[in-house]
Amino acid sequence: MSQGEAGAAPPSRGRLALLFTALSLVTLLTSMSQHLFVPALPEIAAELGDLSQMSWVIVAFILASIPTMPIFGKLSDVFGRRSMMLVGIGIFTAGSLVGALAPTLGWLIFGRVLQGIGSGALVVLPQATIADVVPARQRGRYAGILSTVFAAATVAGPFVGGLLAQGPGWRWGFWVNIPVGIIAAAGTVFLLKLPRPTRSGSASLDYGGMALVSVATVSLALVTTWGGVTYAWTSPTILCLIGVGVLAIAVFPSVERRAANPVLPLALFREPEFVLTSISSIALAMVMFTFLGYLPTFVQVALGSSPAVGGTVMIPMAIGTLLGSTLAGQIVARTGRYQSVLVVAALVVASGAGLMAATVHDSSVWLAGAAGGIVGLGLGASFGNIILIVQNAFPHSMVGVATAATSLFRQIGGMFGTSLVGAMFVRGWSERLSDRLPHAALARVGTAPTPHEVGQLPDALSGLVVASYTDAMQPVYILMVVMALGAALVTAFLRPRPLADTLAA
Repeated sequence: MSQGEAGAAPPSRGRLALLFTALSLVTLLTSMSQHLFVPALPEIAAELGDLSQMSWVIVAFILASIPTMPIFGKLSDVFGRRSMMLVGIGIFTAGSLVGALAPTLGWLIFGRVLQGIGSGALVVLPQATIADVVPARQRGRYAGILSTVFAAATVAGPFVGGLLAQGPGWRWGFWVNIPVGIIAAAGTVFLLKLPRPTRSGSASLDYGGMALVSVATVSLALVTTWGGVTYAWTSPTILCLIGVGVLAIAVFPSVERRAANPVLPLALFREPEFVLTSISSIALAMVMFTFLGYLPTFVQVALGSSPAVGGTVMIPMAIGTLLGSTLAGQIVARTGRYQSVLVVAALVVASGAGLMAATVHDSSVWLAGAAGGIVGLGLGASFGNIILIVQNAFPHSMVGVATAATSLFRQIGGMFGTSLVGAMFVRGWSERLSDRLPHAALARVGTAPTPHEVGQLPDALSGLVVASYTDAMQPVYILMVVMALGAALVTAFLRPRPLADTLAA
């Protein structure tokens, strides 16, 4: 087992600032690319054809990135953070080149798969690298800023993609990644100077565990992507995917017990800090992805605002995330007390979701933006410190895999949250439309009209549609309050541990 890359002298302040800039670029690369092409799908379909397969431009990236997170995390513990970071940047940049030059949709999807594989490294390894060069006591402020970059870029991705699609063209969504990738790779080569990891015992790879992680995560990701949309929840396809995913999860522990270097060591799940923070991360990720997915649409449907305003209303959430991560990082660095910070942060998230639930029928753009800002404040204070707690709970030789597992559970929480909320909301909206609209009007409106379609309806009819929409959204935001309160309750059981003022030896 690797002893990590501990023992390196801390870099100077200037060198650390440059390294942190390179790590931020790496995080920006992957987080913005996940949903960058959502608004460009019509333009891509017009150029490459086959509109029915357009969703794979987004889905392929997600399916490729999720299983590779724990794999790259483990490989970085064995072979070193720097080498795995360069591999991830190289694969991601190669995928960007393939996508930029893609002559057909098949080549474009292949490029997105390569981007997704590289993304599995680029989501995890910047956070793990911070543990190599920054003592635990000071780590929260850096980890928090990386989490802010991730959240802000995720919010900005569709907005930037729309600008590119309307301006120089969707292919520039790939081209811009190439110089950024080269700069990030150069920063990794010249600034990330760490000893090669020392290994004790076998360095053999856990191919069985990697295969099972891939099968389980891809199967369950397809369930959340297709369920209730492409296939009915009770269809043979969805039930088969659920069965395959559950079977892979059931077999996984026995395989990991026999592995010399398990990709997800079972020791992770015996550590209360890891279990509790994973539950909290899943709950908070559900809130984050719900606000990212539904707040812009709420502003357009319920308040009649333009798509531009719908994008602008997310800015307070990004600013709140930055402020929350910065403030929480400073508090933890000065006091070493992270448990109370996490509890308060989750309560802040609950208050933001509660504001939306309480004002959903009488809201405004300012109120919606304020609610998003409050939620962002709590999320920013939470995610960076969750990473800190997990890294602090394990020896340095497990930092990579522990960080990767935490990121994996956050992504799983986002996936399942999006699926659960989507099913809950669509069913609620459809039922309320059916109750309020006469049959002829319902046939005209449909069961889930777009914001543009709602805006084209006569005032009397659009009023009923909007009232049905806000009635269906209120239970969603109430559920988010419950999720955030659950995260606060779980983190209250964390055992405080001292945070080191020096790097692990």
